[in-house]
Amino acid sequence: MILVTGGAGFIGANFVLDWLAHHAEPVVNLDKLTYAGNVHNLDSLRGDARHVFVQGDIGDTALVERLLAEHHPRAIVNFAAESHVDRSIHGPGEFIQTNVVGTFRLLEAARHYWQALGATEKEAFRFLHVSTDEVYGTLAPAAPAFTESHGYEPNSPYSASKAASDHLVRAWHHTYGLPVLTTNCSNNYGPLHFPEKLIPLMIVNALAGKGLPVYGDGMQVRDWLYVKDHCSAIRRVLQAGRVGETYNVGGWNEKPNIEIVQTICALLDELRPRADGQRYAQQITYVTDRPGHDRRYAIDARKIERELGWKPAETFETGIRKTVQWYLDNPAWVEQVQTGAYREWVSQQYEAA
Repeated sequence: MILVTGGAGFIGANFVLDWLAHHAEPVVNLDKLTYAGNVHNLDSLRGDARHVFVQGDIGDTALVERLLAEHHPRAIVNFAAESHVDRSIHGPGEFIQTNVVGTFRLLEAARHYWQALGATEKEAFRFLHVSTDEVYGTLAPAAPAFTESHGYEPNSPYSASKAASDHLVRAWHHTYGLPVLTTNCSNNYGPLHFPEKLIPLMIVNALAGKGLPVYGDGMQVRDWLYVKDHCSAIRRVLQAGRVGETYNVGGWNEKPNIEIVQTICALLDELRPRADGQRYAQQITYVTDRPGHDRRYAIDARKIERELGWKPAETFETGIRKTVQWYLDNPAWVEQVQTGAYREWVSQQYEAA
């Protein structure tokens, strides 16, 4: 049994689905179900006895302690986090509460549980913390990509809160001996992605005939990682990663945002042409850049390939085609997640810019 936190969100839900597709080992899935957590992401697991879903907060120590005592997991995989930079700018408090305080409380519950295990189980136990490349700050255009030894220089409330959580995980290993693993990933994309992030927002807006809002000049560069590749990397780190180590997980796909948007438009032109015969690229609009927008992120993923033999299976070209096709094939999911609160957020963030 493993305990997954945040397993109804984008990456967490993909991981739970991926795990149960590859393993018979059950999953206890703890998720608070905030705006980005969607229990319908897990509909295919209804009736599957290997999946136990619990709605709750990682900061609820009594609940976490009860789950650990009842289910006796051999590992905790922590996805639970507030993760949207724009939201962190408007409301940083929730990010501190979940990403810092929540991680602290989860670590403490895990430490007490681990310390009470027998010798064999104690040796086998792992706490895997899923983090982001944004903790490293921003890169100059020609600078080498982020390695695991790169200094932390977070520039947004979101990345600062994730950096703090990474430091807590490291400290709980060095101080208490808790057997931790940390992964820092680049920008994920793929199925089940909540449509406030760049790729799903562009797909959903394009199909709705709305503007495609691009921040500033659109030349912010990111490394893009297909979410199912990320899931396979986490499985591999959990299986064979060295205790106390950090592994950067990237897709080797550095691209500027405007190129991402243009690629999506071209795919939609091919797969779902506009009724008026015009190109989707005509819907691109440029909006005021967000405060402190990091110019470039890039992940050097050679360590995980060298030590654990992992590398991504998808190129950006194959992954983005699969992603666009998934959104075309799943309009009911898109409609279900577009609540009034989400529409108000998009209006506030982009249309007023």
